[in-house]
Amino acid sequence: MDLRGKSVVITGAGKGIGKALAMALAKEGANLGLISRTSGDLEALKSALTEVYDVKVSIAVADIAVREEAERAVAYLQDELGTFDALINNAGIAKFGTLVEMDPADWESHIQVNLYGTYYVTRAALPAMIEKNGGNIINISSTAGERGFATGSAYCASKFALMGMTEALAQEVRKHNIRVVALTPSTVNTGLASNAGLKIGDEDRMMQPEDVAELALTALKLPDRVFLKTAGLWTTNPQ
Repeated sequence: MDLRGKSVVITGAGKGIGKALAMALAKEGANLGLISRTSGDLEALKSALTEVYDVKVSIAVADIAVREEAERAVAYLQDELGTFDALINNAGIAKFGTLVEMDPADWESHIQVNLYGTYYVTRAALPAMIEKNGGNIINISSTAGERGFATGSAYCASKFALMGMTEALAQEVRKHNIRVVALTPSTVNTGLASNAGLKIGDEDRMMQPEDVAELALTALKLPDRVFLKTAGLWTTNPQ
């Protein structure tokens, strides 16, 4: 797919992988819809992108874990950009601790943001994509959605569930020429990872947000006939 003039929406767009995705897509000429909880991050990113690239950038401040906010954001961006050619569900949280030690509210928030947030946004965007009979949905999952690890019960549960939702949805909407894929990177050098206490490793060997963005671009550019389930990236010290 030639991305010039296409409408691509990214959740969790203000920092880390989401920001790298926005920059890579703007360079390709895509018009962007950016969703995040922090207006300052979105405004700064919009300004940086439009100063360099001749693309349209629309922003929507929303907590996607709240269904009404997710639906309002999608409706606004559809009005601004038209039916989405691609949706990248990137927003997520990560906090680690044993199942007993982690506060139940923290455990539940992983499911609310990482799973329900993706569900709310996708459910709001899908009807127009189905009517258009085409599009791409990329869910940013994790190797934690493929294998569990100690202290990761909340995060792993949310990502395992996301993988199941991705595979089921891919089979549902393939007949509408909509491709759904999950990217499964290991630890990426982002603020989310460092704040969660993950080992970042050597800067020059550590997976960067731009690496995930490049993989997403590759998935978006594949011929429509190519059907994927997952695409992974590993760092030198996988977690």
